[in-house]
This record gives sequence, C-alpha cells and structure tokens, in this order.
Amino acid sequence: MFGIKGIDHVVVRARDLERMVGFYRDVLGCAVEKRRDDLGLVHVRAGASLIDLISVDGELGRQGGAAPAAEGRNMDHLCLRVEPFDEEEIRRHLRSHGVEASQLYNNYGAEGEGPSLYLKDPEGNVIELKGARA
Repeated sequence: MFGIKGIDHVVVRARDLERMVGFYRDVLGCAVEKRRDDLGLVHVRAGASLIDLISVDGELGRQGGAAPAAEGRNMDHLCLRVEPFDEEEIRRHLRSHGVEASQLYNNYGAEGEGPSLYLKDPEGNVIELKGARA
C-alpha cells in the first residue's frame, strides 16, 4: 500500500492565463517554475506542491469543456498552508493588490485546527490561506 504525503499539484483552468499567472505569482508569491506554451500550461510552485494553470484555449484546456463561469467552477477551492500566519500582514498585502479576504475562520486541516482566510483569484476560484495548528 502507499500513503499520501500531501498535494502534488492542482490544475486550474483559466480564461485569462497571464492574469492568473500574475495573481498566483505577485499576490500569493508562487514562483513560475516551468512553462509549456505549446500546451497552454504554466506550472507555479506553492511550497512542495505545484499549481498548474492551463488556458481554456490551449491544447489541455480545450479537453475540459466550457470555460469556468458563474454557473460552474473548475474546482471548489485550493487550500495553501502559509507561514507565518500574521492576519493583519496578510490582509495588508492582499489589499495592496486589490484583493479582499473573508473574515477569519478556525478550520480543521491536514495539521489540525488553525486559522484560515478565504479569497478569490481573478477568475473566481476560492483560495484558502491556512495557518499552523493553533
């Protein structure tokens, strides 16, 4: 048998790939690791995991059907474990990029109960920023 160690990657389909790359890079601090322009794919590093952003107009994105919209999502949410979790500093950083976060929640996650904030990326995908166990 095998055990799950963590998230390897999450794939997010995007209508505006470059805007999404900018959000994940500039707002969330993910580094662009690799591009496959022939596939409409950009891999961004989120700690030990990857977020694969694919253009709905690219080779891979067309396989997923219609573009993300109000009637349907391309995922429920992505939870990113962040450290340090300084609520005010996180909010200040997000606001400097025109992004607002939810109220603070205490949620259960892979490491137990801990603080969480929710926000949306430019295409409406929900992202949870999760701190260490309280």
